[in-house]
Amino acid sequence: MKKLLHVALGVVTSFGGFLEAGSIATSVQAGAEFGYSLLWVLLLGVVCLVVLIEMSGRLAAVSHHTIAGAMRERFGFSFFLLPLIGVVAVSMLTLAAELGGVCMALQLATGIGFQWWALPVMLAVWLLLWRGTFGVIEDGVSLLGLVTVAFLIAAVRLHPSAGEVAAGFVPSAAPYAPSRYWFLAVSILGATLTPYLFYFDSSGAVEDGWDADDVPANRLVSAFGMGFGATLAAAVLVVAALVYTRGVRLDSYDQIAPMLTDALGRWGYPLFVAALGIACFGAALEVSLALAYMIAQGFGWNWGENARPRDAARFSVSYTLALVLATALVVVGLDPLRVTNVAMALNAASLPLAVVPFLVLMNDREYVGEHVNGRLANVLVLVVVALACVLAVVSLPLELAGG
Repeated sequence: MKKLLHVALGVVTSFGGFLEAGSIATSVQAGAEFGYSLLWVLLLGVVCLVVLIEMSGRLAAVSHHTIAGAMRERFGFSFFLLPLIGVVAVSMLTLAAELGGVCMALQLATGIGFQWWALPVMLAVWLLLWRGTFGVIEDGVSLLGLVTVAFLIAAVRLHPSAGEVAAGFVPSAAPYAPSRYWFLAVSILGATLTPYLFYFDSSGAVEDGWDADDVPANRLVSAFGMGFGATLAAAVLVVAALVYTRGVRLDSYDQIAPMLTDALGRWGYPLFVAALGIACFGAALEVSLALAYMIAQGFGWNWGENARPRDAARFSVSYTLALVLATALVVVGLDPLRVTNVAMALNAASLPLAVVPFLVLMNDREYVGEHVNGRLANVLVLVVVALACVLAVVSLPLELAGG
């Protein structure tokens, strides 16, 4: 029964915690500009995500190592420094995007400029990290994130054509504006396959004391939790495809905020604001923790959200500095939606740094014994990571240069 409850809670929290600034922004823009035609990219990313999240949990359960700790031990610090710097850099930008998303939600709710909310939001995130436990952050905030189900309800109430939606899951070339199409495709992959997720997941599994008996439960939670969560991102895209004029370019959260009003009436706007704020707040907690995990484990320091701050002082300093630096990007007034788009594309570009050494670990019997990867998992992950990286390298400069 305990295992069953563990699986059920894991699925629910994965479902509630799936959406964040990147997945909301990229799905809305993809739906508004290209209808359902980018749903196939979301599906591809989610299948790869399920495999990677299952791998990170399996590594932690079998070897009792986190990804960062195992990479440092297996390859040496000098080698590990490159992926550490790359993933930390893009995760910092992702953290700025999440903090900006919370601030934009507060601006939409109050009319007060988002920059003014940056410090209060940072302090709220920091206090929860300082005083909270891993369970509170992982489960509590994700359960609040179930408000994002509003997107799924809206999609159902708008009665999309099942045939047209299904056709969107078939890979297709750009119907027009190819540079923008492929930039959004790589941004969706970057939002779905954010590198910090793998580090966060393996660290959480070690904090929770997983062992080899948890491998089957981990597989179920990864598949069903991420699979169900992906339906929310798909719902966001479907709603955007139905409520916006095809081809419209959405350049601010002010344009996105009313998207639920057609389906949910007067409740649509406040539900969108709540969904955006809660989803981004939860993601900001996770990214901050993931950054501290990566840095502390990379340098061999004491770490743990369940540890008292004085017992893991450098770990606590790591997430504090990460929050301060990311908040600075919000305070100077960088557009949160623009930051989000660039961060998601850079996430995709950084995937080889994070994933290729991880795959080596998952095929090393010294770490995972009989639980090594199968050939299909290795091929799938390598193909998707290579595709995402190539698309990012080609499309990001075009997008930044205006297409």
